[in-house]
Amino acid sequence: MIRLNRLTLARGAQILLDDVSLMIHDRHKAGIIGANGCGKTSLFALLRGVLSPECGDVLLPKQAVIAHVAQETPNVAASALDYVLDGDRELRTVEAAIARLQEAAQHHHDDGHALAEWHHRFEAIDGYRARARAAELLAGLGFSHAQHHDPVNTFSGGWRMRLNLAQALMCRSDILLLDEPTNHLDLDAVLWLEDWLRRYPGTLLLITHDRDFLDSIVDTIVHFDQRTLKTYSGNYAQFEQERAAALANQQATFEKQQRTVAHLQSFIDRFRAKATKAKQAQSRLRQLEKMTRISAAHVDSPFSFSFPPSDSRARQLLRLENADLGYRADAPVLPSVECGILSDTRLGLLGPNGAGKSTLIKSMTGRLPLLRGSRHTARDLRIGYFAQHQLDTLDPQASALLHLQRLAPDAREQNLRDFLGGFAFHGEQTTQTIASFSGGERARLALALIVYARPQLLILDEPTNHLDIDMREALTEALQAYNGALIVVAHDRHLLSATVDEFWLVHQGAISPFDGDLDDYRRFVLDHLREDAREETTDVAETAPSTTPDRKTQKRLDAEARQRRAPFVKRQNDIEKTLETLSAERTALEHWLASPDAYLDDAKARLTTTLARQREIGKQIETLETEWLEISEAIQKS
Repeated sequence: MIRLNRLTLARGAQILLDDVSLMIHDRHKAGIIGANGCGKTSLFALLRGVLSPECGDVLLPKQAVIAHVAQETPNVAASALDYVLDGDRELRTVEAAIARLQEAAQHHHDDGHALAEWHHRFEAIDGYRARARAAELLAGLGFSHAQHHDPVNTFSGGWRMRLNLAQALMCRSDILLLDEPTNHLDLDAVLWLEDWLRRYPGTLLLITHDRDFLDSIVDTIVHFDQRTLKTYSGNYAQFEQERAAALANQQATFEKQQRTVAHLQSFIDRFRAKATKAKQAQSRLRQLEKMTRISAAHVDSPFSFSFPPSDSRARQLLRLENADLGYRADAPVLPSVECGILSDTRLGLLGPNGAGKSTLIKSMTGRLPLLRGSRHTARDLRIGYFAQHQLDTLDPQASALLHLQRLAPDAREQNLRDFLGGFAFHGEQTTQTIASFSGGERARLALALIVYARPQLLILDEPTNHLDIDMREALTEALQAYNGALIVVAHDRHLLSATVDEFWLVHQGAISPFDGDLDDYRRFVLDHLREDAREETTDVAETAPSTTPDRKTQKRLDAEARQRRAPFVKRQNDIEKTLETLSAERTALEHWLASPDAYLDDAKARLTTTLARQREIGKQIETLETEWLEISEAIQKS
């Protein structure tokens, strides 16, 4: 169990948390959310012992192993596989002890008993499968089998962050802290990581702005809100519903209090000077001063922008004919490409990392010359292109306002400032150099420049990296209203599913329509990754002598196993039926909570009862799912 008790945490002069208490139970998966700069990363540093609280206590399980993703990667020549294996510190300790004793044995200084003990420990920590586990992690995060043996110092920054993530997952931890783990991943790796984290047996604390990722994994939301931490049971979607209900209730209470305040103030103003009423006026003044003020509820987004209407009159905006795409004529990434983009195209590109999605996009924009074939565009076509490394193209010594003035030298400054305000750049921030900007601020500026250019074809390659949930939602809404052609590569499934109408799969040197939705693609990815993992770990799989019994003995053993499993299977079936009933009830409750009727004045009692029942069902489902998993493990062992 993780506990914060009456804790205050500061960063310099800024108070991040003030007299906060929090409890996260063992094996729970908590999503940590809040505005950028509110203190989420500082909370992780506190749990790791890197920061100390101003006052209060941090209570963690004794001898708990905490894993986190390192932000720096050492410049070492060790192979990727060995680097990931280093994440299991106990494994490395046991391996070193065995090697030391084996070397001693060669010089006749052997301690056979000690060596046997260390070998027993090696088996207990699953050491014989360690290399296979590391290989599975690398494969899931997009490393080819050949890359497993490449030196760490040959990988680029983004791939080194993937190595650090794999190393953290390799650790057999009790508590796992993940801070924006999807930022350097493509969609395939995000889907694999989501599947892995759902099966993680320890306590997980996850910071991410990917709402679909949160919804699929967490059972608890911890929300940073005005220097406090508020805990909600359920995933992010349930948090949004519950918070909306709480805000509606808060707003109603605020408005009622404001009427009371106005009434008291009116009485004070009218009768304070009258001798006969002065005493009553003073009484009401004291009542007003003692009143605990309720703040107005608001969840307004700081962002407000939209794409100007597309003015293209052409039906077809772009076409590639018989085109070889890539960097070497003798080895094109995508050969013989035939594709066209129409004025109403809304397209999402799917495919594993390195398959050629960015190559296709760069070729469409003209930034990557064709190796062969032709590229045709509509007359005066304006393409808005957000590249994966778009932030590197900004001038760090220029301000946000100057960046915009370079695009529109004749525009009035106030109009440009108003435009930047829609992206939450206000006041002095519009004129300071962007060298001091965060990654999120730079990403917002890059998007602002693209929006201002009035593109007719918008191509976005991982636009949500560094963007918080509010900005992602604002971008999604702006893209939904955009009437130009749109092509998106993103690992944010909420943005993808809300903005595109069709998918193309870029895979194994070919481009083809993907007949399905993102749930179908998830199954496609996980099936392929499991097959690849089986092939790639064959050479490191544990070998053991055959102990297969004869057929008669095998039948007897199977019958005994079925008999042992029978009560477990019965209980598991009962749990599944109960879960089905509870899930149906929860769906019905969520459907009502999503309706406007739930927040009418005469529905307050039912709203309170419904939210309580929703929490109760969530806890029941969680308990039953835990029991189901424990029974599954028991069945496997029986």
